Amino acid sequence: MNSDLEHIIALQRIDSTVQAAERRLAEEADREKTLEGRMAAARDAVAAAKERLAQNQAARREDEKTVALHQGRLSKFREQAMAVKTNQEYHAVQKEIEFAQTEMKTAEDKVLERMLEADELTAAVKKAEAELSSETKKVDADRKAMAAEFAELRTSLERLRGERTVLVGSLSPQLMSTFERVAQRRNGIAVAEARDGICTICHVRLRPQVFNTVRLNVDIVQCDSCQRILYFVPPAPVSTTAAPSPSPEP
Repeated sequence: MNSDLEHIIALQRIDSTVQAAERRLAEEADREKTLEGRMAAARDAVAAAKERLAQNQAARREDEKTVALHQGRLSKFREQAMAVKTNQEYHAVQKEIEFAQTEMKTAEDKVLERMLEADELTAAVKKAEAELSSETKKVDADRKAMAAEFAELRTSLERLRGERTVLVGSLSPQLMSTFERVAQRRNGIAVAEARDGICTICHVRLRPQVFNTVRLNVDIVQCDSCQRILYFVPPAPVSTTAAPSPSPEP
């Protein structure tokens, strides 16, 4: 294969690898934002669970105050019942006592409900805290893996850019100009394989004479359609090793 063609193919591979690495590195901020989002969601879940528990406890205290209030009223009404002098006064006090008992029973039921709910809410807090702890470990591990990945990418980029400089120095200014012009117009891809008479990137059929020239891998040939520099990969040689002859029967 023509050395210029070999070098331009190698240059395209390096550029494609560099572009992929740079795109990956550009995702660093978004990936970190995603990790922080996961942590924020886990922390918010804990905060929300604790808030629901705190609201339950505050409501329970209010219900307990209501119970205490009606207990005080019952004591007062019972004292009054001991001191009344007429049936009419007695019946009036009894109605107050019954009302206070009903209200107190309602408040006591609410306290019991709050207590049962508190057990569930406490369990929810513990679960949210456990999930936060688990997510923290996962995010820390993901951050370490991401840091290692990006460190490797940066090292690889530095090496590839050095290799690219060497390759560029081996190419003629005219060929580099062609490569850069086509790459700029074709999303960074200036080199394409020709296979079965077709440019494998733009999928346009090549003229037979052009394809025959490309198959030689001697000249720099461009696709008439997309202008990419074409090369040909010869098919792997077919193995001619003969199968072993069967052993003669005895």
